Amino acid sequence: MKRELDKVRNIGISAHIDSGKTTLTERILFYTQRIHAIHDVKGKDGVGATMDSMELEKERGITIASAATYCEWKDHEINIIDTPGHVDFTIEVERSLRVLDGAILVLCSVGGVQSQSITVDQQMRRYKVPCIAFINKCDRSGANPMRVIGQLRDKLGHNAVAMQIPIGLEADHEGVVDLVTMQALYFDGENGETVRFEEIPAALRDEASVRREELVDAASMFSDELTEAILEEQEIAPDLLLDALRAGALKREITPVFMGSAYKNKAVQPLLDAVNRILPSPMDVVNEALDLDHDEAPVSLKSDTTAPIVSLAFKLEDGPYGQLTYLRVYQGTIKKGDFVVNVRTGKKVKIGRLVRMHANQMEDIDILRAGYIGALFGVDCASGDTFVSPGLNLTMTSMFVPNPVISLAVVPKDNKAQVNMSKALNRFSKEDPTFRTYVDDETGETIIEGMGELHLEVYVERMKREYSAEVSTGQPRVAYRETITRRAEFNYTHKKQTGGAGQYGRVAGFMEPLADGDFEFENKVVGGSIPTQFIAAVEKGFRNCLAKGPKMEYPVTGVKIQINDGASHAVDSSEMAFQAAARGAFHEGYGRAKPTILEPIMKVVVETPTEFQGQVMGTINQRRGIILGTQDEGNMCVVESQVPLAEMFGYSTVLRSSTQGKAQFTMEFALYKQVPQSVAEELEKKYAEAKKSVA
Repeated sequence: MKRELDKVRNIGISAHIDSGKTTLTERILFYTQRIHAIHDVKGKDGVGATMDSMELEKERGITIASAATYCEWKDHEINIIDTPGHVDFTIEVERSLRVLDGAILVLCSVGGVQSQSITVDQQMRRYKVPCIAFINKCDRSGANPMRVIGQLRDKLGHNAVAMQIPIGLEADHEGVVDLVTMQALYFDGENGETVRFEEIPAALRDEASVRREELVDAASMFSDELTEAILEEQEIAPDLLLDALRAGALKREITPVFMGSAYKNKAVQPLLDAVNRILPSPMDVVNEALDLDHDEAPVSLKSDTTAPIVSLAFKLEDGPYGQLTYLRVYQGTIKKGDFVVNVRTGKKVKIGRLVRMHANQMEDIDILRAGYIGALFGVDCASGDTFVSPGLNLTMTSMFVPNPVISLAVVPKDNKAQVNMSKALNRFSKEDPTFRTYVDDETGETIIEGMGELHLEVYVERMKREYSAEVSTGQPRVAYRETITRRAEFNYTHKKQTGGAGQYGRVAGFMEPLADGDFEFENKVVGGSIPTQFIAAVEKGFRNCLAKGPKMEYPVTGVKIQINDGASHAVDSSEMAFQAAARGAFHEGYGRAKPTILEPIMKVVVETPTEFQGQVMGTINQRRGIILGTQDEGNMCVVESQVPLAEMFGYSTVLRSSTQGKAQFTMEFALYKQVPQSVAEELEKKYAEAKKSVA
């Protein structure tokens, strides 16, 4: 059934861990009649939430892979992507936001704005995704939605306005007052499916009037008509108010805040109404592609079904029937049997089977129009590839992919495990750009890299379950870096005389620390002492030295190199000779520039009951951590700190045992910092031993 595009919504649900994203999605699917029974995330019934289709997700009660589904609500079609909250799976959130038009930011009414909410908010800002907020868990003890609205303003800088006020909190939470229509909403029936409209309870009338005034005042900034109505003291129609709020939300200048309890089936339907009424349709969002024929000039895409196809593969899955590629169509219409071109590889691809996804079930369809999300079967591509009509050379902007910070050696038990492991690694690295794998040249071990302990743990577990690859893992390794701490000159001559033409090249200049960035090369050679055609070879020679630093073979970062002199020979100079001269010059300068080791420092946020604050701070101090600040939030305390990744292995066990299992922490990469002298000496000792054993 063809729907008008302005009745389509592509939304994501994202939040901090355990704010209730998956539970909320489960309720949305129930009320829109996509599912006929509600299952819990940590399901006692053994079924688990619909959107957590992976065995591991059901066991741990967390979301690992973002799942896609669609549903219908009041003549609108809503495509929903439920995203993980754990920072280790941050790429899942990135790639979902990349293709979404709007989002629901879910916050816990007790925890409020937590560390991961901040990360998710930054990602939304990066992709300019308009959002509405939903304060969940109003039935929990300690619930205070108004405090959370304050945090949205202070911590995230949102112009947050309450659209509702709760009728009762904690165990007395019965429903909400809608400040737009000024009615009380109650949710009756076994699963809250019947919405009952009543008059506002007398005790809440004054507060409701004050809050409505605040709402109207904030919305009037986005509508002249509304401002006029206020000045003339007219009755303000709900549609007029909602139009103004929508205009502000689309510009990301106002964040309407809804509240309720997904678990207790309260106030999910008004949130769905808000998705239809406030969040953008594909037509309200400007999407840009880059024209590769014209130096990546931006091109605006139209949500026009007759225009040439432009679509983005934003997620891959290896299903029982081969590779499943999730696709968002930005322009044009994809039909079964069509030919499209993968811009990255230049290959022509025929569209075989097209499906719409509902978590891990699928429905076959014949066409996929602009503005919709669907999936293809049997198309070989990578995450982030752009598919276009033949003749176009446009690419969608790529996603921001953070670099891995932790690695692990994986050793297969036997030959069968080796074959299965390589199949699994091939698939995982294709699906997840933050998960990388390579074979160490010196030790011959297979190394996997990722965003954190949990990230790698999940992949090792999936190797065993999904591919029956029995593997054992080595000690986790930290992604150290090398850099220089002072300026040093170099003047190196590369001379090699063999029979016939020899090799000759001289490179002189200096290297110095670079404050921002990995590497910078500057050519200040005058008078042709190094012929122009060899400058690129010199730069390449220097760049080749960055992969393994001379000090301890870690990648080199933060180095600026300037060349200002050199010499060449009419016969013996070649690109190869100048590359070799640059390598020699790098080693010569590097030794004098006082090289040092850098380590990844993680931002660690621990949420703990106040009585364990001292113990938690103790566990951070023992790990060379620096405490940045603490905040009391009700009976919980939030401790923010920076801790070296090397000290964080096994921290979850230590934290659990020192807080009776009541504290939880999140960790994400913050920056690289120089290691203390004692740690550097320890690393050098280990490096020397490893060298000896290899020799």
